[in-house]
Amino acid sequence: MTLRILVADDHPIFRDGLVTSLEETGEFQVVALASTADEAVELARQHQPDLALVDLSMPGGGMQAIARISADNLSGRIVMLTVSEEGEHVTEALQLGANGYVLKGVSARELRQILKQVAEGETHVSPALAQKVLSLMSQGQGRPEPSPLRDLSAREEEILRLVARGQSNREVAEALGLQEKTVKHYMTAIMEKLHARNRVEAAIIAHEAWRS
Repeated sequence: MTLRILVADDHPIFRDGLVTSLEETGEFQVVALASTADEAVELARQHQPDLALVDLSMPGGGMQAIARISADNLSGRIVMLTVSEEGEHVTEALQLGANGYVLKGVSARELRQILKQVAEGETHVSPALAQKVLSLMSQGQGRPEPSPLRDLSAREEEILRLVARGQSNREVAEALGLQEKTVKHYMTAIMEKLHARNRVEAAIIAHEAWRS
């Protein structure tokens, strides 16, 4: 199945290169290009893409675009693609509805893999950035409620430890000899028990509990 993508970035050279990289395998079709937050929202409304790829610093603000696209349910999934490594930007993007936060230095092959994982329902933040978010929370900024790790089974905690290291469902499944769909079921149960909105938040909550 070809994934329909909206690309929102105000740098034409980067944007054109990104489109070429995404479409060269036939797995992605870029259905719309935007250079401002307003354009991104309007084009998302028109095309209802499977995934919106949004730049942080474009005119009108990437955060504003994410918030509006998410609030109106205009895209299946949303990924922020940016040069910013600020932990505050990661947490804000996730809180506003982003399902992924990816740095622009990532290779084309890795980006395509990340987008496929996000489209399948995963949330992606690189391990290094997730660690920055954890550091912010440990300073008392947006600290989550105490995590009920005692409610997790041994297998659930084993899976959560691998996820907390940045592994995808597929990688966890391979490491533990499980089916990928089985890992997805486990992660759904884990997030419910931890009252986490996504896998990144679950990993952060777990890190906090393991550190205490």
